[in-house]
Amino acid sequence: MTVLADRLARLLRPHGSATTGSSGDTEALLCSDGFLTATAQLASKLGRDVDDVRAEAAAYVQEMAASHVPLVVRTWHALSAWMVRGFQIVVDDDDLAKLRALDRDHALIFLISHRSYLDQFSFPPRLAQEGISPTFGLAGANLNFFPLGTLARRNGFVPVRRATGDVPVYRLALRALVGQMVASGCNLVWSIEGGRTRTGKLRPPRYGLLRYVTDAVQSVESEQTLAVPVSIIFDQLPLHEVKLMAAESRGLPKQPENARWLLSYARGLRHRLGRIYITFGSPVPLYERMVALRAEGLTDRQVIERIALDICHRLNKATPVTATAAVCVAMLGEDRALTLDEVCATVAPLAHYLCARGWPVAGGADLTDRATVSQTLHDLVGSGVLTCYSEGPSTVWGIGDDQDLIVAVYRNSAIHVLVMRAIAELALLAMVRTPGATKRTGWDKALAVRELLKFDFFFAGRAEFADELWNEFAIMTGRSHDPSAPLDIEEAARSLNESELLVAHLVLRPFVDAYRVMAEELLSLKPGRDVDEPVLLERCLRLARQWSLQHRITEESVSGEMFATALKMARHRGLLDSQAAAHDLADGRAALVVELDDLQRSIGELAHMRRDLVPVYDGAAASGYSVT
Repeated sequence: MTVLADRLARLLRPHGSATTGSSGDTEALLCSDGFLTATAQLASKLGRDVDDVRAEAAAYVQEMAASHVPLVVRTWHALSAWMVRGFQIVVDDDDLAKLRALDRDHALIFLISHRSYLDQFSFPPRLAQEGISPTFGLAGANLNFFPLGTLARRNGFVPVRRATGDVPVYRLALRALVGQMVASGCNLVWSIEGGRTRTGKLRPPRYGLLRYVTDAVQSVESEQTLAVPVSIIFDQLPLHEVKLMAAESRGLPKQPENARWLLSYARGLRHRLGRIYITFGSPVPLYERMVALRAEGLTDRQVIERIALDICHRLNKATPVTATAAVCVAMLGEDRALTLDEVCATVAPLAHYLCARGWPVAGGADLTDRATVSQTLHDLVGSGVLTCYSEGPSTVWGIGDDQDLIVAVYRNSAIHVLVMRAIAELALLAMVRTPGATKRTGWDKALAVRELLKFDFFFAGRAEFADELWNEFAIMTGRSHDPSAPLDIEEAARSLNESELLVAHLVLRPFVDAYRVMAEELLSLKPGRDVDEPVLLERCLRLARQWSLQHRITEESVSGEMFATALKMARHRGLLDSQAAAHDLADGRAALVVELDDLQRSIGELAHMRRDLVPVYDGAAASGYSVT
């Protein structure tokens, strides 16, 4: 007992002893001129005693203080290896070599996609193993419970509270602490999404921490601070975690994390679940980027938003498509049980498209390889996501009971690759449907969809967006396109009718359906009254459940997260403004309904084309597939 007590005492001793780095000398921070001035100004603004504000801020700084205690770091790495024992972590050696070179004379701000609690056990320890300077991770305070939080703070994790809008002193303390770490050249890591995705795709960015970092970079004019986008993607997520994601997406309350939750979560990690793929986007030199954006006349807020969106765009471009995602695209696309031949035939057009785009497949998997598809199906059956029926003449695979949302989560991990294809399909369809249409007709349609969905997807700037659209046209028609040259309408129609791959119904329909639910609820509200947003979101969930049962919308559209972004879209369009003229508000809400109804019809028309082109694998010839 004496040995155990001594070991625990060493592990849990104060942060300041035997550290290899710290989130800053807190005493120096609390005594700095900048801190004293900021707290005095805030105290004056709040009408409070300055000593009280400083004492409160100091308590918050101490609450967030983190360090790297060598013994705890070793313990944490051992714990991390045990937590991810069911996975093989895959990172490109060349990427790691480039990061090591940058780490010698740059501060690296790693901004990760966040799909699982395992992100913090897989990514920072791997960096340390590769000789990259220790990171300070800005993580949610929801995980700051004993013993996890106690160990994590001594392994560089800074617990950050999420809802601090009404705690200005806390925000000041966090800004000061982040500023000190940036000024000291520390490496940082956090999720740019601000939390785990509930749908499988990258969530909209949160700007708070990034704003604090850029303010600090600006104040010291640091040209050596780089933002590094990091994609972390899984062959399969732990089943108990992905089930919780689906439940929370449907509006169920998030379960609190505690020691009992941690034990239960860890027990569920004993099964093999494939690989974790860690890839890096091209770094963003923050100071250089800020100077360039301000030279364009952008406000501070616009600068932060542009940088965040740029990082998210680069992060998506760095995210490969997994075999799991490809198979789930096939299963959702057909909405019935499939034989192995049929799955292979359905995945093949996607594989050809990825090759045409030059988009990487995770682990270099060959999606046209029958063995790869077969193994992926068996893995998904093993985790309960798919079912396998083998008592008939042929073995068939289908989506398990109540597993549609989980399959959608895996499909959505690849949705960023397909969104431009889906928009191009709608643009071509608009040209075919509109008498006297030109390429401008398709361009206007693409821009309208881009504007509608910009809160759910990260689109490139307009010029790059145009290049991506023309490139999609080229892939679909099989020949290069001069953007200024006219596109033959008959060619556009033939491209749609003969396309091996139509994805608009898979990629866009769930989001458009969710927006349509929101539009219906807005239409029922009386203009001139304040909109109670939590009540509105709850009403959307209830209506969506009804429409889903009636098969008016997809099941995955019953999503609190989708309604939250639909609400942002409505707010951006002024459809929540109680001060607006009643007729303007009513007209705006009605116009949104009309726009979404038209979009739903277009997506439905493309879905019917897709069903007319279901590929059937020719097992006898074993040489491809034929269109029936």
